[in-house]
Amino acid sequence: MKAQFSHWIKQIQDKICAEVERADGKEVFLEDKWTREDGGGGITRVIQNGPVFEKGGVNTSEVYGKITPGIREQLKVEGDSFFACGISLVLHPASPMVPTVHANFRYFEVYNEKGEVTGSWFGGGADLTPYYSFEEDAIHFHQSFKNSCDKFGADLYPKFKLQCDNYFVNTHRNNERRGIGGIFYDHLKANKDWTAEELFAFAQSNGEAFIEAYFPIVEKRKSLPFTEEQKRWQLIRRGRYVEFNLLHDRGTIFGLKSNGRTESILMSLPLNVRFEYDYKPAAGSEEESFLAVLLKPKNWLGL
Repeated sequence: MKAQFSHWIKQIQDKICAEVERADGKEVFLEDKWTREDGGGGITRVIQNGPVFEKGGVNTSEVYGKITPGIREQLKVEGDSFFACGISLVLHPASPMVPTVHANFRYFEVYNEKGEVTGSWFGGGADLTPYYSFEEDAIHFHQSFKNSCDKFGADLYPKFKLQCDNYFVNTHRNNERRGIGGIFYDHLKANKDWTAEELFAFAQSNGEAFIEAYFPIVEKRKSLPFTEEQKRWQLIRRGRYVEFNLLHDRGTIFGLKSNGRTESILMSLPLNVRFEYDYKPAAGSEEESFLAVLLKPKNWLGL
């Protein structure tokens, strides 16, 4: 499974990067291959200052090594060593009319002192962070992932949608959600309900669903006009994105505690951002209305 998952993340990385470059129409990715002193490495690809994408990264990594006290505490795992591989991406568009998006698909193994596998699991998901509410875009994004999940079980989308709503939360901001969600799952293990091959197929299906879910939204919104005040709102909301990633995101914390590559881990942060003291949107504004959605997640598909 290590070899299969490692091969697939590079394939889907190529495919997603091609879609990003096509949608941007000007800039191309800078590729940075790196190695990790404690074991492993990865391929970081970053695009910046494009007419559509102000900053974006599509990264793959394969890291391995000893389970340190920091990793043991963060992941709640017991064992001698680990292997982890995955693809992680964040795209921050220039226009506030186009949503930011994040996706991640990963595979993890734990070994005992003899090098025997004592545990393995899959994780992943994708979530959308718009700045203005276009209900048809939210429905399209969620429907794309429901279609993917339904191929493996009718109960999966509602469960993983709820987990996403409850994960991407700035608890220090009155439980304000980072965006409008998507799906999120972790520690999916092979058992009587799933084989490892089926879990891998689930990851592959969701990787393809990401492309179907996001890029039609980009094409629909990237040419819309916007004002300086709307751009200001986008930069303020990006501040909330930064807060979540640095304070709460398990992937960021694991990467830093496992001596990962800092530049690649913090690739998810936007190029430009604003932190204004006690900012509140105007009463009755689109911005205030959108905040209400972030405080109480919506069932976009009416399920």
